[in-house]
Amino acid sequence: MGFYDDHSPNRHRGNRGGRSGFLTGLIGGIIGAVLVALIFPGIFGGWGNEAGRNNTSIETNKGNNTTQSVSLDVTTDVTKAVDKAGKSVVGITNIQTSSFWSTGQSQEAGVGSGVIYKKAGDTVYIVTNHHVVEDANQLEVTLPDGTKVAAKLRGSDVWTDLAVVEISSQGIGNNQISEFGDSDALKIGEPVLAIGNPLGLQFSGSVTQGIISGVNRTVPVDINKDGIPDWNAEVIQTDAAINPGNSGGALVNIAGQIVGINSMKIAQSAVEGIGFSIPINFVVPIIEDLEKYGEVKRPAMGVTLRNVSEIAAYHQQQTLKLPHGVTDGIMIEQVVPNSPAEKAGLQELDVMFELDGEKVSDVLELRKYLYNHKKVGDSMTVKYYRGGKKHETTVKLTDETRM
Repeated sequence: MGFYDDHSPNRHRGNRGGRSGFLTGLIGGIIGAVLVALIFPGIFGGWGNEAGRNNTSIETNKGNNTTQSVSLDVTTDVTKAVDKAGKSVVGITNIQTSSFWSTGQSQEAGVGSGVIYKKAGDTVYIVTNHHVVEDANQLEVTLPDGTKVAAKLRGSDVWTDLAVVEISSQGIGNNQISEFGDSDALKIGEPVLAIGNPLGLQFSGSVTQGIISGVNRTVPVDINKDGIPDWNAEVIQTDAAINPGNSGGALVNIAGQIVGINSMKIAQSAVEGIGFSIPINFVVPIIEDLEKYGEVKRPAMGVTLRNVSEIAAYHQQQTLKLPHGVTDGIMIEQVVPNSPAEKAGLQELDVMFELDGEKVSDVLELRKYLYNHKKVGDSMTVKYYRGGKKHETTVKLTDETRM
């Protein structure tokens, strides 16, 4: 009749069909969920567990579902080199007694680095820089494990900025003795490492990496702080970071060998990545002398010298009577009595210009020739001007410490 009869037979048939479809769908959903849970157990395992969602588990091929921690054992040529050379690098503390006007107590004046290079009996020898130990009343060495031991200065050399310090060998293993490489074989672009104590012992054993930026570099050094270079240091240039405290530390090649002793850095706001290291082939004969004599045995003539280029043109012509066009050479200001120079007949105002056939223009070149090519007791042929005329003599060199 146009209205809905809630008791009609058709209503009961429709409800039966709806219930059966609902039950079928419910059962199918449950079965599907069970299958998914069996196939992908990790989907449900983390629900309600915040830590479970943030931690990634690593499953092995064997089906073990246990979470494993990842630990990478990274071993490279660099880590091998650091492990080999790092054990030999130590800290060196310069302790000085304060002045009369203050407390009069000892205090730390600075911290540098050093490299253990030899163990002999109950003594261990360490190479460092002269400026690291300069004016020290006491020295203290800090080993890589933090142990502090008293140290003694064996010898020091201002010209090369090298020094040797000794400590007791107690507790020092053979694996802490460094191995020297061949600095003459270094190539530009070769990777190197700098190991030391930048900014003090709180950063002890720091490692920086770089390359060889240059070899056979010469850097003028003013020994007496008068503004005039007294020596040309022959150094290796590197861009490995070298900071205060790195002085005396090791420059290491990729084989873990010491190829240089870090010495200086150009510290200017416009300059970045220029550090210098003393070549180890140059270091060896110096530390051998320091270890044996406490000083470097260098040949000497027994004269006081001055560059001709520093003398006014008037005196070059009228006093020294140098030939026209001669504006360089080395003038003798004073001859030490009974010295090799006096025995060879050299006099004040003589102007030397050639040693053993090698032209020398200034004091730096003369000093470099003597220190690098001659030994105590050697003879040397000297050519010089006197009164405008050339002369030649032979000088038998002696130990400069006797002058």
